[in-house]
Order: sequence, then C-alpha cells, then structure tokens
Amino acid sequence: MIGIIDYGMGNLGSVVNACRFLELPAEIVAAPDGFSQCRALILPGVGAFGDCVRNLDTRGFTEPLRAWIEADRPLLGICLGLQLLFENSEESPGVPGLGILRGTVRRLPARPGYKIPHMGWNEVEIRRPGPLFADLPSRFHAYFVHTFFVDPADPACVAAETDYTRRYACAVQRGRLAAVQFHPEKSHQAGLTLLRNFARANS
Repeated sequence: MIGIIDYGMGNLGSVVNACRFLELPAEIVAAPDGFSQCRALILPGVGAFGDCVRNLDTRGFTEPLRAWIEADRPLLGICLGLQLLFENSEESPGVPGLGILRGTVRRLPARPGYKIPHMGWNEVEIRRPGPLFADLPSRFHAYFVHTFFVDPADPACVAAETDYTRRYACAVQRGRLAAVQFHPEKSHQAGLTLLRNFARANS
C-alpha cells in the first residue's frame, strides 16, 4: 500500500483521486503507526512552511519520517512536501525543516512581467533521467502553485529544473527519496505518468 500522509496541511483529495484513477493501492495515513502497512509514502503539503513543520511535530510524524527516509524507503514529496525536506525556509525564519537534504527554501525573486506566486503551467526539464521520469519527454509541462523554491546545497540531488523569475530545482532525488515542486495530481497525463512510475518503481 502507498500511504498518503495526513498531517492536516495536505491537498489530500486530489492526490487520492489521482491514485484511484490509476488504480494504485493508496490510503490516507493519519498517524505514524500506519507506516508499518505501507511500502511507500507520499508527503503532500499546502500552506505555510512553519505551520506544516509544527503539524508534523504535533502529530508525531517528524522522527518516523526521518527514520523512514534514512532507511532508504520510498517517499514522494509534493509541493510543500518537497520544501519540508530541507533545512530551513525564508518563509518561516527560525523554524527548522526535516533537514533530510541540505539547503534552504527561498522566496522567488520579483521580476517585471511575472506574478508571484507562480501559479499555472510551466515547462519541466529533466536533468537526471531515471525510473521516476520513465515514458516522459526530456521537457514536459506541469502545474505549479508556489511562492518559494528549494535551493539545494548539493546540486547532485537535482533531478529536474524549471524557470520562473529564475532557474531553480523543481524535482530532487536521493536514493529512493524523490520530491517535486509541481503538483503531479493536477498535471494531467504527465503527472499521472509520474505517479504511476513512482508506484511501479516501488512495488
């Protein structure tokens, strides 16, 4: 089973619906003791960085999540679920993230002609082909909704990039950990392909 983590801040409905459309065995996991029934996890996220960190702590997910990832068990982070993997965020100064990956979450810089937040379709360029991107072209379009982006300290983890006011990492991978800034569950065929690939790679 794929566990979709419910810590009170995720866009669970659309992720669940996408998994059901793909006929993937996925269920919402509302407490960390449910991890034992899962072969893979999805960490979605919507809202402010600091609020999400506090909700993970309050619901007891923080240390079990770190242990899951450190054991190289499969996890897919989506949107804020990507940002939470890093050490800190300019959105919530003084609030530490999970610290799984080194680096900072930064605010998209202002640029004439661009609206912040970045909302809508944009091109994703794959930098590190692999099972997560199987059957996808080297450049495809995905749906984004965000104001902050990840700035990894180690460029080797960057799996894909996009450009909006600046070029930045929109997907990272390390071992069986993967995370994307865009919303695959809202990205039509390309996003469904990515979700299917994650499930197949970790079946």
